[in-house]
Amino acid sequence: MTTRNDIAGQWREHAADAVLLDGFHALKHALRFGADVPLAVATDKKAMFSLAADLAEDLTAALATSVIEVPAAVLRELVPKIHPTGVAALAVRPSERANRETLSRLPRTAPVVVLDNPRNLGNVGAVVRLAAGFGATGVVTTGDLDPWHSNAVRAGAGLHYATAVERLEQTEGRTELPPGPVFALDPEGEDIRALAIPDDALIVFGSERHGISSELRDRADRLVALPMRPLVSSYNLATSVAMTLFRWDSQNWDA
Repeated sequence: MTTRNDIAGQWREHAADAVLLDGFHALKHALRFGADVPLAVATDKKAMFSLAADLAEDLTAALATSVIEVPAAVLRELVPKIHPTGVAALAVRPSERANRETLSRLPRTAPVVVLDNPRNLGNVGAVVRLAAGFGATGVVTTGDLDPWHSNAVRAGAGLHYATAVERLEQTEGRTELPPGPVFALDPEGEDIRALAIPDDALIVFGSERHGISSELRDRADRLVALPMRPLVSSYNLATSVAMTLFRWDSQNWDA
């Protein structure tokens, strides 16, 4: 019989190097896209299976063997705040080397989203969720935020495992971008409706406050602007990414 101390000990053993999957939906997506989940717990397995029957029937067998039921008091000791679904798990972070190989591999069949010095982890997670939904090759970030921070993974609903997500390094002040033409979003760019976005493009979005850096702007092969009503200053970052990926995806509808 697994005891309270056993669960707490196992959690601490894995937590330092693992990714926190906060809630049923994060666990669901991570499992669907091949995450290695050494420990998953739920305060009410019956309620969890009810959710699975409605939203993830394909995972019921995996959940039955992998999820351990624990009292709410135990889960409260393990996570900062219990998710409304009463589910939490720890997953192995994907190999940085494997992600970088995916991002660098050519020919590429879908763009890479580049977030230049993002400042909000929730926005990063929302963009990962969009990228996964559109089948983008990956999401990379510049700056000091970790795109695998638990807040970003929570906002991404576990879909970090459905695409390649990494932070880019700088060498002598130059960002180490994956290969491909750089299409940077900028108010002074060409109207996106008049452009075709190639599958191997790197689509660069600036920070929520300051836009794209001068370095990446100077390295852009094309500057791209989203249609916007006069007097409106900007879109939310995730909205801009959604509009741009939709434009890329829709190019192939009549192909």
